[in-house]
Amino acid sequence: MSQGRAPLAAIAGVGTTRFGKLPGYSPDDLAGWALREALADAALPVGAIDGLVACRVSGYESFSAAYGLQPRWCVQLPAEGRMCGAAIELATAALAAGLCRTIALVYGNDGRSAGATYGAGGTGYTAAGEGYGTRPELTRPYGMTSPGAFSALMFQRHRHEYGTTAEQLAQVALTFRRHAALNPAAVLRDPLDLDTYLGSRYIVEPLHLFDYCLINDGGVAMILTVPEAARDLPQPPVYVLGAAQRAQFLGSDFPPEDYWRGALREVGDAALRQAGRERSEMDGLMSYDNFSPNVLFTLEGLGYCAPGESGPWIGDGGIGLGGQLPVNTSGGHLSESYLQGWGLNVEAVRQLRGQCGERQIPGAAHIQYACAAPLVSSVVYGNQP
Repeated sequence: MSQGRAPLAAIAGVGTTRFGKLPGYSPDDLAGWALREALADAALPVGAIDGLVACRVSGYESFSAAYGLQPRWCVQLPAEGRMCGAAIELATAALAAGLCRTIALVYGNDGRSAGATYGAGGTGYTAAGEGYGTRPELTRPYGMTSPGAFSALMFQRHRHEYGTTAEQLAQVALTFRRHAALNPAAVLRDPLDLDTYLGSRYIVEPLHLFDYCLINDGGVAMILTVPEAARDLPQPPVYVLGAAQRAQFLGSDFPPEDYWRGALREVGDAALRQAGRERSEMDGLMSYDNFSPNVLFTLEGLGYCAPGESGPWIGDGGIGLGGQLPVNTSGGHLSESYLQGWGLNVEAVRQLRGQCGERQIPGAAHIQYACAAPLVSSVVYGNQP
């Protein structure tokens, strides 16, 4: 193992709510619920929190007032899932600069109870081709009416270039469902087979129903602190070893390079280099699976398999528990719940603590998180500094 610099941060605590339809809970309620769980996990009083990163809540001021926080450093980020990795990187920078010592990152989403819908006629953000800097008058006439349409178009290109099959893509959803069956917190735990997958309706051809993330209610909180505090934490230590991001825009859902490949390689390599670790040392991957083709693009972009080889690699069981690189062991966005990257980062922490029960990756020491989006990001975690 190559020698990296000191860890960027230690994970003091993580917390999650139940997932599913939780009527009567606002995003602030859900984020606050998760924060209480994270504080209990870290055995910290609320007064120990002197930094706050707020995502998808009404406001950092109102949230702080409601939950007794008095941060001396705080920031509120947009709701998009691409911001999750960026938020973690920002928090580590604040710790390194001495702006605070212990930061709570909070996220709440009531998308299911609120009835948010996407696509033509939808009510959610980016519905009908709006948002992300796109011009709907140029995209809607061609059926680009939702984020899923962009992934569908890219997967269509991948099929054309490399011969990737529907059966190979199906293994993303099928594998993550098997992982979710081992996760008591997952929303979808019933078995899913290939015939059911292929027989499901298209949402945007060639993507089927089970290629789409699972909109639900839920909250997540992570508490980051300075690395030297790890020795005083009640939980097994987990560290943020590296973090990186890169913006890549061309109107903006259309990356200037197919499959975000160049940005993924740059960001993944930067995070590993900062961590002082090699790709071969990663025991698992948490891949932002808002749509299943993005997992293929991420595996290729990060360099875990060569361009065009992700289909056969996944088809051979490479991403399942016991495979070459277990991916999204919680069930991910497709089966656990769509929490815009936050749940995936909590799963990475719990894996490295050895707390995942039947879905535990044996001997897990390093896990990488990555999000393929107009703002590509990656975080490398380890349980040794």
